[in-house]
Amino acid sequence: MSSSDIFIGETIGTAVLILLGGGVCAAVTLKRSKAFNAGWLAITFGWGFGVLTGAYISAGMSGAHLNPAVTVGLAIKGATEWSDLPVYFAGQLLGAMIGAVLVWAAYFGHFKLHLNDPEVAGRGAENPGPVHGVFFTSPEIRNVGQNMTTEIIATTVLVLAILTQSTIPGLTPEDPKGPGVLGAMITAFVVVGLGLSLGGPTGYAINPVRDLGPRIVHALLPLPNKGGSDWSYALIPVAGPLIGGALAGGIYQLAFA
Repeated sequence: MSSSDIFIGETIGTAVLILLGGGVCAAVTLKRSKAFNAGWLAITFGWGFGVLTGAYISAGMSGAHLNPAVTVGLAIKGATEWSDLPVYFAGQLLGAMIGAVLVWAAYFGHFKLHLNDPEVAGRGAENPGPVHGVFFTSPEIRNVGQNMTTEIIATTVLVLAILTQSTIPGLTPEDPKGPGVLGAMITAFVVVGLGLSLGGPTGYAINPVRDLGPRIVHALLPLPNKGGSDWSYALIPVAGPLIGGALAGGIYQLAFA
């Protein structure tokens, strides 16, 4: 596949992933949304379906990595050229930022109403701010070692589940550009499972651009009383998933190659 295919496919696919994933967070968080307070189960399934939709859209163009940790794991496996990594990363980050802007546009009135509510406006100086969960992750207990470990473990499971799909006869196409129909579905349910089981401590970024791109957008958007973007935590949901992706690639080479 060409560099342009990779860049366009990853940009569009990641934008859809973040639009649907960030969108369910907005639906659950923002007042006057019909899904207000729907809870964690809705959020985990929303992210899973976001992965599924983004993967189906982009698989034929870029292979539907949609996540730098996945790209690193595939490169270690030998299924992706190392020289293509910058193109994948650039498309993924741009797509994540576009997706976050689209969430803001879709819920524009709800953001305005929610953030101007007296109960919320009084918390506007908090870091992270009152709508941070729509854009980026934040831990329930701030402990660098624990938070990093959680992201590494969860991402290792995700990427290993993706890498080992090729070891199951008939699961992936013979000449795959992407995960295939069953592979995309399996990955989506893995994301749901990770959210339900390991998402509690940190909000399970498990994808560097899922966190970094929307965090940049949160910092730039003219949202009233939005609070801080919590840059002191921003390294963990980037570094942790990248380490997890590399570990998954190493495990694959040791145990499955």
